[in-house]
Amino acid sequence: MVRFDSDYMAGAHPAIMDALVRTNLELTAGYGNDPYTTEAKDLIRKAISLPEAEIFFLVGGTQTNATAIDGLLARHEGVLAADSGHIAVHEAGAIEASGHKVLTLPHHEGKLSAEDVDAFITEFYADETYPHMVAPGMLYISQPTEYGTIYSHDELKALRDVCRNHQIPLYIDGARLGYALAADNADFTLSDIAQLADVFYIGGTKQGTLFGEALVVTRRELLRNLFPLVKQHGALLAKGRLLGVQFSEMFRDGLYLRLSRHAITMAKRLTEAFAEAGYTPVIASPTNQQFFHLPNNLIDKLREQASFDYWGVRGEEYSTVRLVTSWATKEEDIDKLRRVLQHICQR
Repeated sequence: MVRFDSDYMAGAHPAIMDALVRTNLELTAGYGNDPYTTEAKDLIRKAISLPEAEIFFLVGGTQTNATAIDGLLARHEGVLAADSGHIAVHEAGAIEASGHKVLTLPHHEGKLSAEDVDAFITEFYADETYPHMVAPGMLYISQPTEYGTIYSHDELKALRDVCRNHQIPLYIDGARLGYALAADNADFTLSDIAQLADVFYIGGTKQGTLFGEALVVTRRELLRNLFPLVKQHGALLAKGRLLGVQFSEMFRDGLYLRLSRHAITMAKRLTEAFAEAGYTPVIASPTNQQFFHLPNNLIDKLREQASFDYWGVRGEEYSTVRLVTSWATKEEDIDKLRRVLQHICQR
């Protein structure tokens, strides 16, 4: 069985595991007050070309989103997001649980347009009853999106400009940020992301660490008291060194982007295997998530030897499925998938 369900199925890259084992019996201060966490923060600041940025390490993506969004919003404010966004669909109401509404907008292959965001905020304040409603207090996007698509530099800048015009922060969910950076058509760098976003995070869980996300605050005045808020949200790891060790390893010599590029290479080979069988992606995703609309009988036969997810409900005759590559995907996994597809399609 070859598995393409998601990009967090494997444990951690061997270099990460080696570093954790090597430092396992060291005694260091807790809660991130250790030399490894300090080094990791310095390495990330260097990678984003922003020495004044504040860095926090949290355990998981949902915790990171919930903590940062709760800190960025006033009590009466909500967060703007695509109706396909992770916080709107797959976080079990974590944002609402902290007292903030997710204000959804229609997406275009997972992306929001600056025009739609501007129109929503403008129309909100044009309604004279707006003090009775949840105010749009920030904008949430993910890079890449839930559909594997990416925002171009110009699209990100347009969203940033709208946010600045309406005086709300732009927050970028970067659970898979490395896969966006490694995409062939990416016209932005990690430094660009840091210049455009007010707050964003660099995902580790889906990109080669055992766990962990690095939250980057580029405008410190927006999150003045984040440390206690991280603790309130149960996202503060007592053994903070475990996060520092992993992110130091990821950013010391470019491992983060090397692993990301590998996943993109595997995704290209995966789409080639489907193309040889006569199927092309339903969305032009340049990242590690690939979507196909397939006959149900093909899906059923394929799932006998490969695992992947439906994207939505199963249709009567055809269904959309998602296959995901990762830093841990092997070439032989793709080769086996290709052989299985060829065997099924030749019957």
